[in-house]
Amino acid sequence: MKKEFNPVIAFLSLMIITACGNSSTTIINTNQAGSGKDGLPPPYATKSNTNFSKVIGWPAGKTPIAPAGFTVTKFADELDHPRWIYPAENGDIFIAESNTVLTGIKKFGAKISRKIKTQGYGESANRITLFRDSNKDGIPESRFVFAENLNQPLGMLILNNHFYIANTDGLIQYNYIPGVTRLTGEGKKILSLPAGGYNNHWTRNIIAGKKGDKIYISVGSGTNVAEHGMKNEIRRANILEINPDGSGERIYASGLRNPVGMDWAPRTNSLWAAVNERDGLGEELVPDYITSVKEGGFYGWPWSYFGQHLDPRMKDQSNPELVKKAIVPDVPLGAHTASLGLVFYNKQAFPPRYHKGAFVGQHGSWNRSELSGYKVVFVPFNNGVAGKPEDFLTGFIADASASEVYGRPVGVAILPDGSMLVADDVSKVVWRVSSK
Repeated sequence: MKKEFNPVIAFLSLMIITACGNSSTTIINTNQAGSGKDGLPPPYATKSNTNFSKVIGWPAGKTPIAPAGFTVTKFADELDHPRWIYPAENGDIFIAESNTVLTGIKKFGAKISRKIKTQGYGESANRITLFRDSNKDGIPESRFVFAENLNQPLGMLILNNHFYIANTDGLIQYNYIPGVTRLTGEGKKILSLPAGGYNNHWTRNIIAGKKGDKIYISVGSGTNVAEHGMKNEIRRANILEINPDGSGERIYASGLRNPVGMDWAPRTNSLWAAVNERDGLGEELVPDYITSVKEGGFYGWPWSYFGQHLDPRMKDQSNPELVKKAIVPDVPLGAHTASLGLVFYNKQAFPPRYHKGAFVGQHGSWNRSELSGYKVVFVPFNNGVAGKPEDFLTGFIADASASEVYGRPVGVAILPDGSMLVADDVSKVVWRVSSK
């Protein structure tokens, strides 16, 4: 007998097993009481909640709030989900306009949970827009469609007379001449990447190696905690390393549930990444984090988190030998904050305390009763050692009691003049933060 489709049951099933890259939570106090010396509470100490924010947009004249001594202005608007920013050495600024795309039962569940309406999921512009600020006054005079008809692009890179675009399903290489306002010719797909999946961590970021002889690619997991099996996770939850022509692929680091932002630390020249951790274990688990990424390092996913903390949902599929090797991340940023963007401040325009520190864009929570994230945080570094995170760019939450937000910051980038750009994807704005 054919079973009748029950939309309520379908949606409840969706919410149980789904876990998207937009995680959330409050800043972890590592001194609080918990199940271990790191202060983490035990799994299920609190209920796992669902609370999708409602994006209402920015009122006229209102901007995010930066510390005293900084000015926040609108760099660009009327973009379609500006998610990632890539400044070129010649001053050109490239912005990837891309979005989460939901289909089938995921789309149905998102609709009845108001997720599409409030978070703006659905269609993707699949475009890269070029901005040019010729007189360097912080207001671009020119705007061009640089590339279009892409497939959920995010990461961008100029290397060896080539422009690379990281689509969700592969890395595309174009011939490139500095100063051109549009890519021409057919791009060459030099590397295919795993894409799709029920819970689709679709963003693919790229960064060049320090010597320019390697490219690093972040690939998130296909699920929350491998609920569809590890065959679904081949080449996922990793940072991959390749040669600039796409050859020589190897796993540089693994067990990273959803790595997105990557940058090189100024003093140590070590690779760092911003990583979204798993959902469903409670309001304060598991902290998202930034961490130095060790070559060959394993960071726990899916069997453990924050070192050797075992995920109870994986007890029947445990991998004790790998768990023994799981590395504890360097800087917890709060659970479910969806910490996505990462950039080190390598200029001089900001006050000295910000020099060589890291800025992190937190897209904001959905798996927590009280909103968390929805801001840009700063992590100070002293002689290469990370300190505690602190708020830097706030004001994105309009009314916490009503779960209303003005916007959701994602990518962050530092311009040649030392100012910072922040992509606010759901509000279609890119903000510029400068020091007075």
